[in-house]
Amino acid sequence: MLPVIVGITGASGSILAKKCIEKLVSQGHPLATVCTNAGRYVWEAELRESFDDWIKGLPCQHYHIDNIAAPIASGTFVTQGMIVIPCSMGTLASMAHGLSQNLLERAADVIIKERRPLVIVPRESPLSPIHLRNMLTLAQLGAKLVLPVPAFYAHPKTLEEYIDQTTGRVLEALGLTGLAPHQRYAGDEGTPFSKTMGRK
Repeated sequence: MLPVIVGITGASGSILAKKCIEKLVSQGHPLATVCTNAGRYVWEAELRESFDDWIKGLPCQHYHIDNIAAPIASGTFVTQGMIVIPCSMGTLASMAHGLSQNLLERAADVIIKERRPLVIVPRESPLSPIHLRNMLTLAQLGAKLVLPVPAFYAHPKTLEEYIDQTTGRVLEALGLTGLAPHQRYAGDEGTPFSKTMGRK
């Protein structure tokens, strides 16, 4: 298995990053992680735990945000791809314009220039025209943008079920297995809903 890079920013939604990393670890994927200073702050505020202490207990390689000499800063370090979860609009803008002001942004720049899979989970609402233009730029560069919205067809009853479904879709966007069979849409030709599919 090739390593997966997971970047964590200061956007709200630290639990999404935590669940995503836990899923990757449980599947045995080698991991390289990098978290911004704001990401560590929000992690502690939302999850009531230290990100640095938590990540130390996992079988992954964590790099400091200022470590521009880290292997993930080079295209010669071959990876499965990169997930940025959750992604702030500041990091989104930097990735869209190749600014590479820290290790996370440089790693994403490498992924883009090497044409490797990049999955971005933006966390902002409402979205301004600036945000949308930056998202369009990244999509045109080949990135997949997976907004953390509920899949209502899966009938999530708890926040945990919604988080599990969302992070599963993120993994699938990277080309990995993330969803359980019951989390996938299975249409029924006999339902009124399916009969209206394709109609406006």
